[in-house]
Amino acid sequence: MSNWFPKWQPYQGHAQARPVATNEYLPLGQSIVLGIQHAFAMFGATVLAPLLMGFDPNLAILLSGICTILFFFFTGGRVPSYLGSSFAFIGVVAAATGHVTGSGANPNLDVAMGGIIVCGLFYAVIGLIVMVTGTHWIEKMMPPVVTGAVVMIIGLNLAPVTIKSVAGNVFDLWMALFTVLCMGIIAVFTKGLFQRLLLLLGLILSYIIYAVLTNGLGLGKAIDFSVINQAAWFGLPNLHASPHFDLNAILIIAPVALILVAENLGHLKAVGAMTGENLMPQMGKAFIADGLATSLSGSAGGPGMTTYGENIGVMAITRVYSTLIFVIAGLFAIFLGLSPKFGAIISTIPVAILTGASIMVFGLITIAGAKIWLENKVDFSKNKNLVVAAVTIILGAGNFELILGSFNLGGIGTATFAAILLNWLFSLKDAD
Repeated sequence: MSNWFPKWQPYQGHAQARPVATNEYLPLGQSIVLGIQHAFAMFGATVLAPLLMGFDPNLAILLSGICTILFFFFTGGRVPSYLGSSFAFIGVVAAATGHVTGSGANPNLDVAMGGIIVCGLFYAVIGLIVMVTGTHWIEKMMPPVVTGAVVMIIGLNLAPVTIKSVAGNVFDLWMALFTVLCMGIIAVFTKGLFQRLLLLLGLILSYIIYAVLTNGLGLGKAIDFSVINQAAWFGLPNLHASPHFDLNAILIIAPVALILVAENLGHLKAVGAMTGENLMPQMGKAFIADGLATSLSGSAGGPGMTTYGENIGVMAITRVYSTLIFVIAGLFAIFLGLSPKFGAIISTIPVAILTGASIMVFGLITIAGAKIWLENKVDFSKNKNLVVAAVTIILGAGNFELILGSFNLGGIGTATFAAILLNWLFSLKDAD
């Protein structure tokens, strides 16, 4: 019987000679620097997602670190991944709680917590089934045409609400567009780590410009920096221990587990291709770990968790796949999450800048769906694929909320189930 954890070996190669394998480790100094780099790579997205859902970003950062270390232990240190706030929850949380994205604290946080907890448990159950049966049935239920369409609607469904948050305010409209421009310039004209940190660096740059224009020149609503001075350097973020298990909210939020399955499946395939290692036997453990991490986060008042593509990008650049690096990244995130002053700085980010960041993020999510189609060469000359994709996108983008008795599935939930059911129905013809 093999050990749960691998036997880590010191890396014997020279710089850039060959990649650092998952079961190898670098000297402590290099490992710390690489771990901090991974923490910063996830930073922008992991902070932005809770802000848009009305959650405490400080708590989200703390929980991302804890959940990453939890993932490390549950997968036996064999899967290099960072767990951060999932954008897949933004639309369903908004639908279940009535919260407008980027508009401050969510007054119905307890309802969202209950849905996220159940979603995580549902995800973990899928992981248990995968450990027994394998992943073939998931790939058959959610082929690229389905996963691509479902990923696209996450971005499209949120677009109208995002734009409305600055509608009617000319200065905020221009600042939102300027934020998009800042992120776009960093994405296109920089390389390496700077390019990977486009969300974080774009937020910082646009924040500085906003402060100059408002606090300095009086052109808009000034930023209140007093909250930063009043905040302590170290302390626990606000924990929420009172989830409310509303069945309607659960039916809206729980289907996100299927999206997380698709994300995690894609991430493991990508990392496996880069490392040359077969990580598919770890898929069930990865699902269980991510599911339990999501439930843990939800039970404390944090967002659902998912494996992060940003960190996969960092691994591709550095060619360092040692799983021990992610323990260091998780510990650094916990350190940041225990600083109320850090949270106070985040709380001063203006709505206009959050809106601009949302435009970029939701756009990138939408294009990521199209990228799934392209990479998997989905054939749209087949009517089956054409109809599944077309119906799913319009249902999601139009926020088609299917009512089942007293339950509202929401636009994303309706579109997700429609994609899976239509694909299954039309696949019956292939079986003839």
